[in-house]
Amino acid sequence: MFLTPAQPSDSERRDPGDRRRSSTPRISRYSLFGGRRRGPRREEEREGSFVDRYDRPLVFILAWVAIANVADSFFTLHHLQAGGIELNPIAEELLRAGHFGFVSIKCALISMALMVLLMHKNFAAARFGIWISGVAYTLLFAYHLILLRY
Repeated sequence: MFLTPAQPSDSERRDPGDRRRSSTPRISRYSLFGGRRRGPRREEEREGSFVDRYDRPLVFILAWVAIANVADSFFTLHHLQAGGIELNPIAEELLRAGHFGFVSIKCALISMALMVLLMHKNFAAARFGIWISGVAYTLLFAYHLILLRY
């Protein structure tokens, strides 16, 4: 089939603002609210795909880890003021920034890690990391509560 001057080709009819010209950003206004993709288009693409909507149970687990992280910071400061010692060398180094710096830096670092896990939820390693962090922070929270009794 030959094109006549009156018939534009497919490339000429395409909108110059085609959304496919650039890749979808990893973090956008749709990352937490209003996105459209909960899963991959094809089932065989599930592993390793990115989406822009996240399931409530997943968000709940990550929110729990974030809250438990904040609680861990304050429990740590409480135990240190009561005469305890910090065994974690990284946390001990962060404590040199002062109480506010310790809590701020620790929360920022964990929050960034949680965002990476959230964005990579369809990767086996990320799913493993989400569950491990949820279990670990639950156990750590219980440990702090036990320490408060003594």
